[in-house]
Amino acid sequence: MEKSAKQRYSNIGINKIDSMLRAPNCPFVLFVGTKKLVKSREFEEYISRTMAI
Repeated sequence: MEKSAKQRYSNIGINKIDSMLRAPNCPFVLFVGTKKLVKSREFEEYISRTMAI
């Protein structure tokens, strides 16, 4: 799923999602060439475990 779709789904800003995707060892990023996609299941698990972003 693209970043913009995750932003609409989660109400987290696109800049915050982008900074999370740039973090080393991000568990929910998938690179297709230079494009960053968000793994839905892993993103939802990460959000459910995290108290503050």
